[in-house]
Parts: sequence; structure tokens; C-alpha cells
Amino acid sequence: MSQPWWPGSFTFLREILMLVIRQQQMAAFAQAAVKSFDDRVVIHLNKFFPEQCGTLGEPQLREFIRYGVERANTYGIVAERDVCKYIDLMAVFGRDFDTDPRLRWAGVILGTKQNFGANIQHLIAAAQDHLRRL
Repeated sequence: MSQPWWPGSFTFLREILMLVIRQQQMAAFAQAAVKSFDDRVVIHLNKFFPEQCGTLGEPQLREFIRYGVERANTYGIVAERDVCKYIDLMAVFGRDFDTDPRLRWAGVILGTKQNFGANIQHLIAAAQDHLRRL
């Protein structure tokens, strides 16, 4: 006969304890997710921006990606796809394009506190317009 399963029973307590994830385990999951994202972005950047990537080398490219993630996060851009687009813009306009006085449009758009997904789309449209005018 199986043991009862209700709050306070040994079986219930054992089931709950099996679901506890230690902070160390969460840190390992987070680290693996970061590495996976970085790996995908390295491949992406090498495919679409081979010249820029060739001058950096992989360790500096990974640092470039981490910097891009941090900068994007300061603007509330956290979705992987949007962060990747932000890093693409860094590859095109420079690491600190968001504060470059020659690219004031970027800072204005990024300073707008609205839907961050819409902001990145607006930023890309403005970047394409800027490139067309060059």
C-alpha cells in the first residue's frame, strides 16, 4: 500500500525536497545559458560581419558580445533576439554607437522608455535610414 500524499506526509515532503534547486545549480544553469547564447552570437557575427570579427579574434569577440549584452540590458533590451540585433548595430556603427554624438538618433531612440521590442525595431529602421543617407 502506498503512502498517503497530502501536505504534512513524508511522501509530500520528499517530493517538495526533490524540486529544490540550489543556488549553485541555478548559477551553473545560468552560466550554461550565457555560454550557449555567446556561442550562437559568435557564429552569427562571423557569418554576417567576417571582417570585423577577423580583426578581433575570438577572445575579444566574446568580450565584445558580453559588453553588448550589458549595454543592451541598460536600455531594458533583454530578449535574446533583440540583444543580438543590438550587437549587430555595434558591429556596424561601433562599440559605443549608443553614446556617439554623430549618431544622436540612436541615443534618442534608446532613451525612450516604451516597448523595448518596438524600440529595437525603430532603432534598426533609423540605422538603415542613416546608412542609406551615407
